[in-house]
Amino acid sequence: MSAPRRLLLVNGPNLNLLGVREPEVYGTATLADVERIAADAAAARGFDVQAVQSNHEGVLIDAIHAARTECAGIVINPGGLTHTSVVLRDALSGVALPVAEVHISDVYAREQFRQVSYVRDVAAVHVIGEGVAGYATAVNLLIDVIAGQSEG
Repeated sequence: MSAPRRLLLVNGPNLNLLGVREPEVYGTATLADVERIAADAAAARGFDVQAVQSNHEGVLIDAIHAARTECAGIVINPGGLTHTSVVLRDALSGVALPVAEVHISDVYAREQFRQVSYVRDVAAVHVIGEGVAGYATAVNLLIDVIAGQSEG
């Protein structure tokens, strides 16, 4: 049985406010724009995208658990949960799928607390500070990882 050709796109708390919240940091693109960018990049490589955004950690964890059998990999912008959530990190680790961590802003050039990522060590791909275009980069790099796994 071949692996599914689907990626889970996870956007964490407050990312529903893209285009409105701090446009000087996050730009004016909306969550719908982000989802379209990821879906278009995936489609160009023969994958589809299942997108989920929630301000509730448990909803994100449930989606990650479901991806275990439905998806080939996960692209995630955990938002503020990046810096606080051990349980989100454990969910990503527990499903044993390749993960791409993406952040719109350069978290390493911002406040000290944003420089801690609980996701970093479970992600195979890191795309930081490329704006919303970074979602396409993350999708393509993650598909490269997935393709490399299937060739081995």
